Amino acid sequence: MNWAAVFSLTWAALGQMPADPVFWLVVALVAFLYFRVEGLRKRAFGWTRPGAFLWETAWSTLWGFGGGVVASLVMVAAGVTLSATALLYLWPLAVALMLINARFLCFSYAAGLLALSRLLLGWPDLDVAQLMALVAVLHLAESLLILVAGHRGAVPVYVRSPANGAVVGGFALQKFWPLPVVALVALPGAMSGGLAMPAWWPLLGAAAAAYGLVPVVAGLGYGDLVLARTPRRKTRLQFAALFLYSLILLALAVLSAREPLLLYVAALFAPLGHEGVIHLGNRLESAAAPRYIRPAEGVGVLDVRPGSPFWRAGVRSGDVVTGAGGHAVGSRAELLAAVGRSGPLDIVYYRDRVFHRAVFFPGPVPGLVTVPEPGDEPFWETGGNRRGLRLGWLTWRRKGL
Repeated sequence: MNWAAVFSLTWAALGQMPADPVFWLVVALVAFLYFRVEGLRKRAFGWTRPGAFLWETAWSTLWGFGGGVVASLVMVAAGVTLSATALLYLWPLAVALMLINARFLCFSYAAGLLALSRLLLGWPDLDVAQLMALVAVLHLAESLLILVAGHRGAVPVYVRSPANGAVVGGFALQKFWPLPVVALVALPGAMSGGLAMPAWWPLLGAAAAAYGLVPVVAGLGYGDLVLARTPRRKTRLQFAALFLYSLILLALAVLSAREPLLLYVAALFAPLGHEGVIHLGNRLESAAAPRYIRPAEGVGVLDVRPGSPFWRAGVRSGDVVTGAGGHAVGSRAELLAAVGRSGPLDIVYYRDRVFHRAVFFPGPVPGLVTVPEPGDEPFWETGGNRRGLRLGWLTWRRKGL
């Protein structure tokens, strides 16, 4: 295998993506989904950054290109070949499922349905082993994207605890990535410009004299609810589970090329295993004690708006503010009254049992989300439905100051 040629052809194929209308269609879809997330943030907080969804889309596109390079190299190493027939059915079905639920913007569900239809009904005409390998590699890239960027842009929420029904704080994670990848396609004869493959290559499908690399774009979506951990910690756990899922599915795809009965196992494991990853994450959250609940003393902090007065004072998510302006505070109303005074004042907060003192300079929007207090209602259902948007952002406008 001439890896220098592989790198060269991979970059050349990825460079063709800006000219592909499908790529921009996926980017537009990702932008629309981020627009919806920013709408939720605005209704919950009363503010949003102008054009924030465009920045999220731009960063997700850059991360997607990085994940696409990794996925492309794994595809070539595993010998994953694509056919136009599979993609012709895969994309429309994935988009249709996404309209049911945004988290279905994932090829595992669409590919599983197509594979079962092929195995049981004989339609459509596609290679199930290759399709399962494609899904496995895409989820391998997705797991890496979740690890490095899944926690960014987390939206603080109030939900009812699955354990006792009490209102607790948490974070909703909603991330979407356009993922451009390149995959092998068999060339007729020994055409120039292709990759000369060893006799035992690829691992999947029939051997051929030469292969070319064709660009393909996929859309990846990740949604989660964090109650018992920090968003970064939760995404690390989800990375581990999804990475293992992708390795198992890839192994089933490779082995099924030699043992046809495993095609049925792979077709079922693609959607059900993915659901298992989601169920495991939810179970871990419900089994652990909620992290963002009202402390015995002081005011618990769920989130802080970057650049706000509390942010500049050093307060971060998970801290507990115990004093402001020389007065002890034990509720959101007391804290709001204390920081509403004119002029700078001292605030006291602790993090990991270590107390800190900082100077607070008042501003038009202090920018603090507190943990739920008695009387607060949830505005995010554990099933994903939103209602009654009521969060504790401290703003002069809302409090009449």
